[in-house]
Amino acid sequence: MVKAVPDVLEQHAELLHAYARHLGAERGRSVHTRRAYLGDVRHLLTFAATRGIDEIGDLRIGDLRAWLGVQADAGAARATIARRAASARTFLRWAEHTGRIPTDPSLRLVAPKRHATLPGVLRQGEASEMLDLAATRADDEDPIHVRDRAVLELLYASGIRVGELAALDIDDLDLAQGVVRVMGKGAKERIVPFGAPAARAIEAWLAVRSRLVGEHSGPALFLGRRGRRVDARQVRSAVHELLSHLPDAPDLGPHGLRHSAATHLLEGGADLRMVQEILGHASLATTQIYTHVSVDRLRRSYEQAHPRA
Repeated sequence: MVKAVPDVLEQHAELLHAYARHLGAERGRSVHTRRAYLGDVRHLLTFAATRGIDEIGDLRIGDLRAWLGVQADAGAARATIARRAASARTFLRWAEHTGRIPTDPSLRLVAPKRHATLPGVLRQGEASEMLDLAATRADDEDPIHVRDRAVLELLYASGIRVGELAALDIDDLDLAQGVVRVMGKGAKERIVPFGAPAARAIEAWLAVRSRLVGEHSGPALFLGRRGRRVDARQVRSAVHELLSHLPDAPDLGPHGLRHSAATHLLEGGADLRMVQEILGHASLATTQIYTHVSVDRLRRSYEQAHPRA
């Protein structure tokens, strides 16, 4: 008889707790990443139980392939299946290294490659129009509008992630040098430059920040209306709201500004490795997708303009 899902997860509660500690304390994974990895492992353990497998040491390569196959048959996206395969490999490798299983059955597990999707980006003119609109709104001196202008200028100027921006403290800024210290994925610190427009917007924000400061503000650079550190949801709302006023612009979130920054840097002649360093990518292959974006744009422009296209 197959165990109910709660029974399966309760049986492996200590294992999952230990793995969560490993992801956080030893590998420095973010809360979001830990949640995704643990969700994938729970999914695997639940599937194993349907095949009568109670112990992870009894998992075999055939079970893992069947797990991925069932998801593919159910219509799961290739990216989802690839991520779950990676999660399983990471988990089972850890289980072997910590002596919880004798051998890792995932060594020969191959998942479908992700399609290299082109991220949505703004055109340079659209980015300028968005930032001009943010500046115009900030003229009313509402501290939230002033903050939103600084947030958007910094996101587009630096290409940092929304979570990295929300975590910034005032001391992470060096306005004189035009750089910001960012704590990225895997607790890796990097220094990212930004330009004069972003510096001016940040200075304007710092001049009114005190109007939102409360007992829970601490050293947070950007604050919400109630004086707490700004969160990613508030930043996404600001980006979506401003872009909604640009009729032809794609509806992007903060990550779209990161994509746009990377694309515009490369279109302007920046070196690929320099862009990799700015974005905090561990692999150059991750950064190379932006070269595809630029080529895709070049192809569209060519086809629209050339009489023999």
